[in-house]
Amino acid sequence: MSSSVRTTGLRAVALAATVSVLATSCSLLPGQGGDDAGPNDEVTVTAVESGLDVAGKPVRGGQLIYGLEAEVGTTGYCLPEAELAISGMQVARSLYDTLTVPDENGDYVPYLAKAVDHDDSYKEWTISLRPGVTFHDGSSLDADVVKNNLDAYRGQYEGRSPLLFTFVLDNIAEVEAVNELTVRVTTKVPWVAFPAVLYASGRLGMMAQKQLDASKTDCATKPIGTGPFSFVSWKRDQALKVRRYPKYWQDAPDGKPYPYLNAIEFRPVQNSDSRIAQLQQGELNMMHTSTSSDMAESLPALRDSGAINLLVSTEKAEVAYVMMNSSVAPLDDRDTRLAIAHAIDRDALNEKSNKGFPDVASGPFAPTVLGHLDDPGFPTYDLAAAKKQVAAMKKAKKDTSLGLLTSAGPVAVRQAQIEKEMLQAAGFQVTLEIETEADLIKRVIGGDYELAAFRNQPGEDPDMDYIWWYGENNPVNFGRFDDPVINKNLEIGRTDPDRTTRRKAYEAINEQFAKQVWNVWLWHSPWAVAEAANVHGILGPDLPGDQGPPSARLVTGHSLLGVWIAPA
Repeated sequence: MSSSVRTTGLRAVALAATVSVLATSCSLLPGQGGDDAGPNDEVTVTAVESGLDVAGKPVRGGQLIYGLEAEVGTTGYCLPEAELAISGMQVARSLYDTLTVPDENGDYVPYLAKAVDHDDSYKEWTISLRPGVTFHDGSSLDADVVKNNLDAYRGQYEGRSPLLFTFVLDNIAEVEAVNELTVRVTTKVPWVAFPAVLYASGRLGMMAQKQLDASKTDCATKPIGTGPFSFVSWKRDQALKVRRYPKYWQDAPDGKPYPYLNAIEFRPVQNSDSRIAQLQQGELNMMHTSTSSDMAESLPALRDSGAINLLVSTEKAEVAYVMMNSSVAPLDDRDTRLAIAHAIDRDALNEKSNKGFPDVASGPFAPTVLGHLDDPGFPTYDLAAAKKQVAAMKKAKKDTSLGLLTSAGPVAVRQAQIEKEMLQAAGFQVTLEIETEADLIKRVIGGDYELAAFRNQPGEDPDMDYIWWYGENNPVNFGRFDDPVINKNLEIGRTDPDRTTRRKAYEAINEQFAKQVWNVWLWHSPWAVAEAANVHGILGPDLPGDQGPPSARLVTGHSLLGVWIAPA
């Protein structure tokens, strides 16, 4: 079929897969709760920033120091080739703009684009650009540079070697610059979610022509976008500095261009406890975290004492799960996968790992994401049924040993140990396989695993999951399943413009995942951003053109347009 994912050389597949793992905040479940986490009702998850209602009017000036959970991947900020996990995506939000962005309803609305329109077939898309937008080097955003960007992302621009986006954008047949401010994109099959692709979790930013044509090193280390801040310097593992771009294309209520801040310094601080300590000590002004224990106890306590402002959000969150390699025995057998699902008490696991803070998941889609079902039929905890199946396997002299792959972090190991004990209680023999992040990723890429900790599906339009789940000749379907029901409904969801039809297609996928037990869903992972008591504006202003508030999800980073520091 014309829109199926292409098979390429082994090296390209491996690199693309590496990007895919890193780009979803990682398979390693960093910071998923802890023994010191508080009860689930200690913090209200409403995606409302504390302190903002009494902050007064924004003021200009000042430098912000932002604590990131990690350094960006080795490929830097040459976006088509970049390995951007959440920290890199957050930095990219300061430097680059995307053609579309999600709004508060989960729809994708024009941003750098003035409009994104389609013909009746949904195979021809017209992108109309905003006039007067400039890159940080003074060059103009026009149709030619947008065409060149899209071609670079899809592997059709000389000098750029895209990785994951070669697969993501495979359905594009042609990109044309129609006139100075109009780009036409033709697709191989109808692509009703194309505006979501133009956002791609914030990773499809527009780069200046100079960066597009730069050497591999310069493209990675000298970013030039249209974002609210321009690049100053980068000392890897220490700090990346940006400064206010005075000719930014959006004006604030005071009549001057955004942003309010003069500068931001991004600092990678991998340890969550260290980030919080530095925030308390004034070494950081802002930080993000996915650590459930932070959100359940320490951060709300600091908020309630007036020491910090805080926003916690489960809006369109990722789902954490145990991924199963269905290409290897005994996981190629549905009854075995069902026994594993019956053996894992997800509520108890959540309590022991996270003190019950995240919401337990029964499918891949968070609430409000198209295709979400409160009860898709995922198997419930049933130890007796799990024991019965394992006993039957042993009687038939089938292998009941499993390897459980996890990262070396103490939280991840503790969670895996609990899962191991649950599986062993059902009669499985389980070996914990603890690897560094790099080695874990290599093993997932090569299919050298049986069970593995994973996290993905960050609340995008479900069509963005086509690349992960379509089974025919798909080298980045890490679960190695080829499910005709899932394949068929991915096609329907991609090509049918009727929202009800799309919803039913993704609900069918949700139900098929439950029926076939391709994964064991665990919980929807919340994110939080904390800031000093005099810092405000995490989500930023309303979207341009009276398009309403921005999305409140934090899983792909947040805007830095409206962040401001109140005077002491």
